[in-house]
Amino acid sequence: QVQLEESGGGSVQAGGSLRLSCAASGYRYGSLCMAWVRMAPGKEREVVAGIVTRGGSTYYADSVKGRFTISQDNAKTTVYLQMNSLKPEDTAMYYCAADIYCYWDPDRFNSWGQGTQVTVSS
Repeated sequence: QVQLEESGGGSVQAGGSLRLSCAASGYRYGSLCMAWVRMAPGKEREVVAGIVTRGGSTYYADSVKGRFTISQDNAKTTVYLQMNSLKPEDTAMYYCAADIYCYWDPDRFNSWGQGTQVTVSS
């Protein structure tokens, strides 16, 4: 199983930016599907962005397209989520998730980080 450790997050005013990082370790596969999944009270879990480490293809939820960017470092062991033009509705706990299969479904990830809170005030 992959170990994931998130960092970043915090509080920001609407229109501001934050960057989340997720360091992956302990996996032997050539490629992983890594994603950021957010959970907010009263809302369904949502995969906001994902990346395939081999090849770098990406996925974005419609709710964040044009505002969030997912990327990875050259070693393909750390994934970043740059969040710009943040809105109060982006407030949630953000989790890094990974699996060898890319379904971009929050129920299909095998590995999870501990989560980091993002709070956007109006």
